[in-house]
Amino acid sequence: MATTTPMSSRLAAEALGTFVLVLGGVGSAIIAGKAIGAHGVALAFGLTVLTMAFAVGPISGGHFNPAVTVGLAAAKRFEWSNVLLYVAAQVVGGVLGVLAIWAIASGNADFDRKSSFASASNGWGDVLSGYSLLSVLTTEVIFTALFVFIILAVTSGRTPDGFAPIAIGLALTLIHLVTIPVDNTSVNPARSLGPALLAGGDSIEQLWAFIVAPIVGGIVGGIVYTLLTGGARSGVEIEGKR
Repeated sequence: MATTTPMSSRLAAEALGTFVLVLGGVGSAIIAGKAIGAHGVALAFGLTVLTMAFAVGPISGGHFNPAVTVGLAAAKRFEWSNVLLYVAAQVVGGVLGVLAIWAIASGNADFDRKSSFASASNGWGDVLSGYSLLSVLTTEVIFTALFVFIILAVTSGRTPDGFAPIAIGLALTLIHLVTIPVDNTSVNPARSLGPALLAGGDSIEQLWAFIVAPIVGGIVGGIVYTLLTGGARSGVEIEGKR
């Protein structure tokens, strides 16, 4: 159980899970995006969460996302006192993930760091998609809230053991299928940070939206779930029933 595992192991698991999420998701966009398209990138993000929730979910709870951690805390399914530690581990894992992508992709003579990571960064308007800031903020809040709501629902003890990571991975895939055209899909500040740092410029200037909106969405998702269910099942995280 994650609640009895040493904090050092839990943080290492969160860092590793977020590392793989960024390496697989953002890496698919930068390294293989032309071959697999947006549908393939969406699937890559979903598969990373699905596989790592199975792999290290029993250690840390498998958040891999500051918005999920905050959302679980808002639903009283995670201790607020541990939120900053989890978020720090997720950020470290996410940054290491983009550094690994950079190390791999730079082996191609045609690779350009700024343009490649800018294309995988989140943004709006002329910088990326043509969508307005309001559209992007609305998208990120709604879909992060939905994601956190699904996580809370499928880990509530009301679903069969072992199926939660599958539902969560498919939910993230669905979210990407809908929202990649809007802003390249964040719903995860740790996913957004690394590519923006390596892209620089406009990607850094617009990064704030992909920190604030997913966090707000996570809190909304946690509160809505708690209001609908009348309470929380203490100690249950992403890996499912215990």
